[in-house]
Amino acid sequence: MTMKLYMHPGACSLSPHIVCRELGLPVELVEVDRATHRTEDGEDYLHINGNGYVPALVLEDGRALTEGPSIVQYLADLRPGAGLLPPPGSVERAQVQSWLNFVTAELHKPMVMLMLPAYASARDAVAALVDKRLDWLAGQIAGPYLTGERFTVADAYLFVCLNWSPWNGVDLARRPALEAFHRRVAARPAVQAALAAEGLVQRDDGFFGPRPAEAVAAQ
Repeated sequence: MTMKLYMHPGACSLSPHIVCRELGLPVELVEVDRATHRTEDGEDYLHINGNGYVPALVLEDGRALTEGPSIVQYLADLRPGAGLLPPPGSVERAQVQSWLNFVTAELHKPMVMLMLPAYASARDAVAALVDKRLDWLAGQIAGPYLTGERFTVADAYLFVCLNWSPWNGVDLARRPALEAFHRRVAARPAVQAALAAEGLVQRDDGFFGPRPAEAVAAQ
């Protein structure tokens, strides 16, 4: 049985999808309808993840893992030689875990809130928080990637969150270091493969989203 990654195109589940591609791990993608919580093959996703959101990774023995930062660390440890996560007990591993925690707590959730009508009344405050965190982050990137020369699971996660910028009103052009980071990660072959598999195409602004409806209709 191949592992199953329950996902939605372009959502945070793109992060573990990228990691699977980087590691060469076989995984079956199962799309989840976020409105109905039904999977494309008719399952009730709430039986897999009672919170209803993606991602979830169902292992070959049937056990399920949820929460993206946990999933990507599990995946990286399946192929430790790939270097997407430093060895257990090392300061370098703790640094990557620190970045995962920062992205999930300080960027992921507030950037999603900016796209949801339910939080419209708090938009100004949330946008100010996101701006503050991104301004700080732009000065922290240690090299081509968050921790230096080596691409890690934290870079995949940050890339996905930054890619939401056109839909949540974040002006990434104000932060050239982050804009360059987004382009750099997007150019990786494994990232390109994951984007293509999810039907995400590059827009004129350099970000990746669903193929325009008129293009699909013309096929």
